Amino acid sequence: MPLWVLLGALVLVQICYPLTSGGTRAGLTITTVVLGYVTSVAHAWLSRGSRPALALVATATLGGFAVEAVGVATGFPFGTYDYSGQLGPKVLGVPLIIPLAWTWMAWPAWLAALRLARSRPARVALAAAGLAAWDLFLDPQMVAEGYWRWHSPTPALPGVPGIPVGNYLGWLGFALLLMSVLAVAAGPSGNRPGDRDAPMMALWLWTYASSVLAHAVFLGLPWSAVWGGILMGAVVLPLLPALRRSP
Repeated sequence: MPLWVLLGALVLVQICYPLTSGGTRAGLTITTVVLGYVTSVAHAWLSRGSRPALALVATATLGGFAVEAVGVATGFPFGTYDYSGQLGPKVLGVPLIIPLAWTWMAWPAWLAALRLARSRPARVALAAAGLAAWDLFLDPQMVAEGYWRWHSPTPALPGVPGIPVGNYLGWLGFALLLMSVLAVAAGPSGNRPGDRDAPMMALWLWTYASSVLAHAVFLGLPWSAVWGGILMGAVVLPLLPALRRSP
């Protein structure tokens, strides 16, 4: 029940997001990420135990911070970019909520992949593809708000200016590394579907559906709705029949 309460609070904050602007919208962004982080880590701990939860934090939170710090300092693997000061305090040029966002979405991506594939390589590939495809929504939205920017944002996807294609490739590369390590570090309990995964499956499906709707209707970002809708949908939508088949 507490996980559903957290998920409900996250959904409510996200619904409020397009109705606000300026500092209030930035505050809602931070609140959303914190709620998502707590929900995913708490679910990992409560449903799988301490080892998968600590593995998630080590790979996605600490690993996410490390790759972002390297990215800001060197331009690898996402391209040359920097963060504004709107998302709270920064360490090594990285807002502290950024690695929390990696963690928030890495866990449902991994759990969804557990239901879609049997072999570890296939699960790693599906989870990484889902996490990287989420960025087709995330980056256009955050760049439009001015939360970060690329110094050389070309070549870009048609209709989605401001973000170089290399950024998405960097996301996919790091996501593959993250999921590969998580698959090993999480141990046996973190590598099988669980009977208490409903909140995470709901989070994964909500994130996809609400992102398509928000970008297409409320945020004025129709092309990111198309790109994200197609590419993230290719990973997310097969989950629906898989969930219907689950006992």
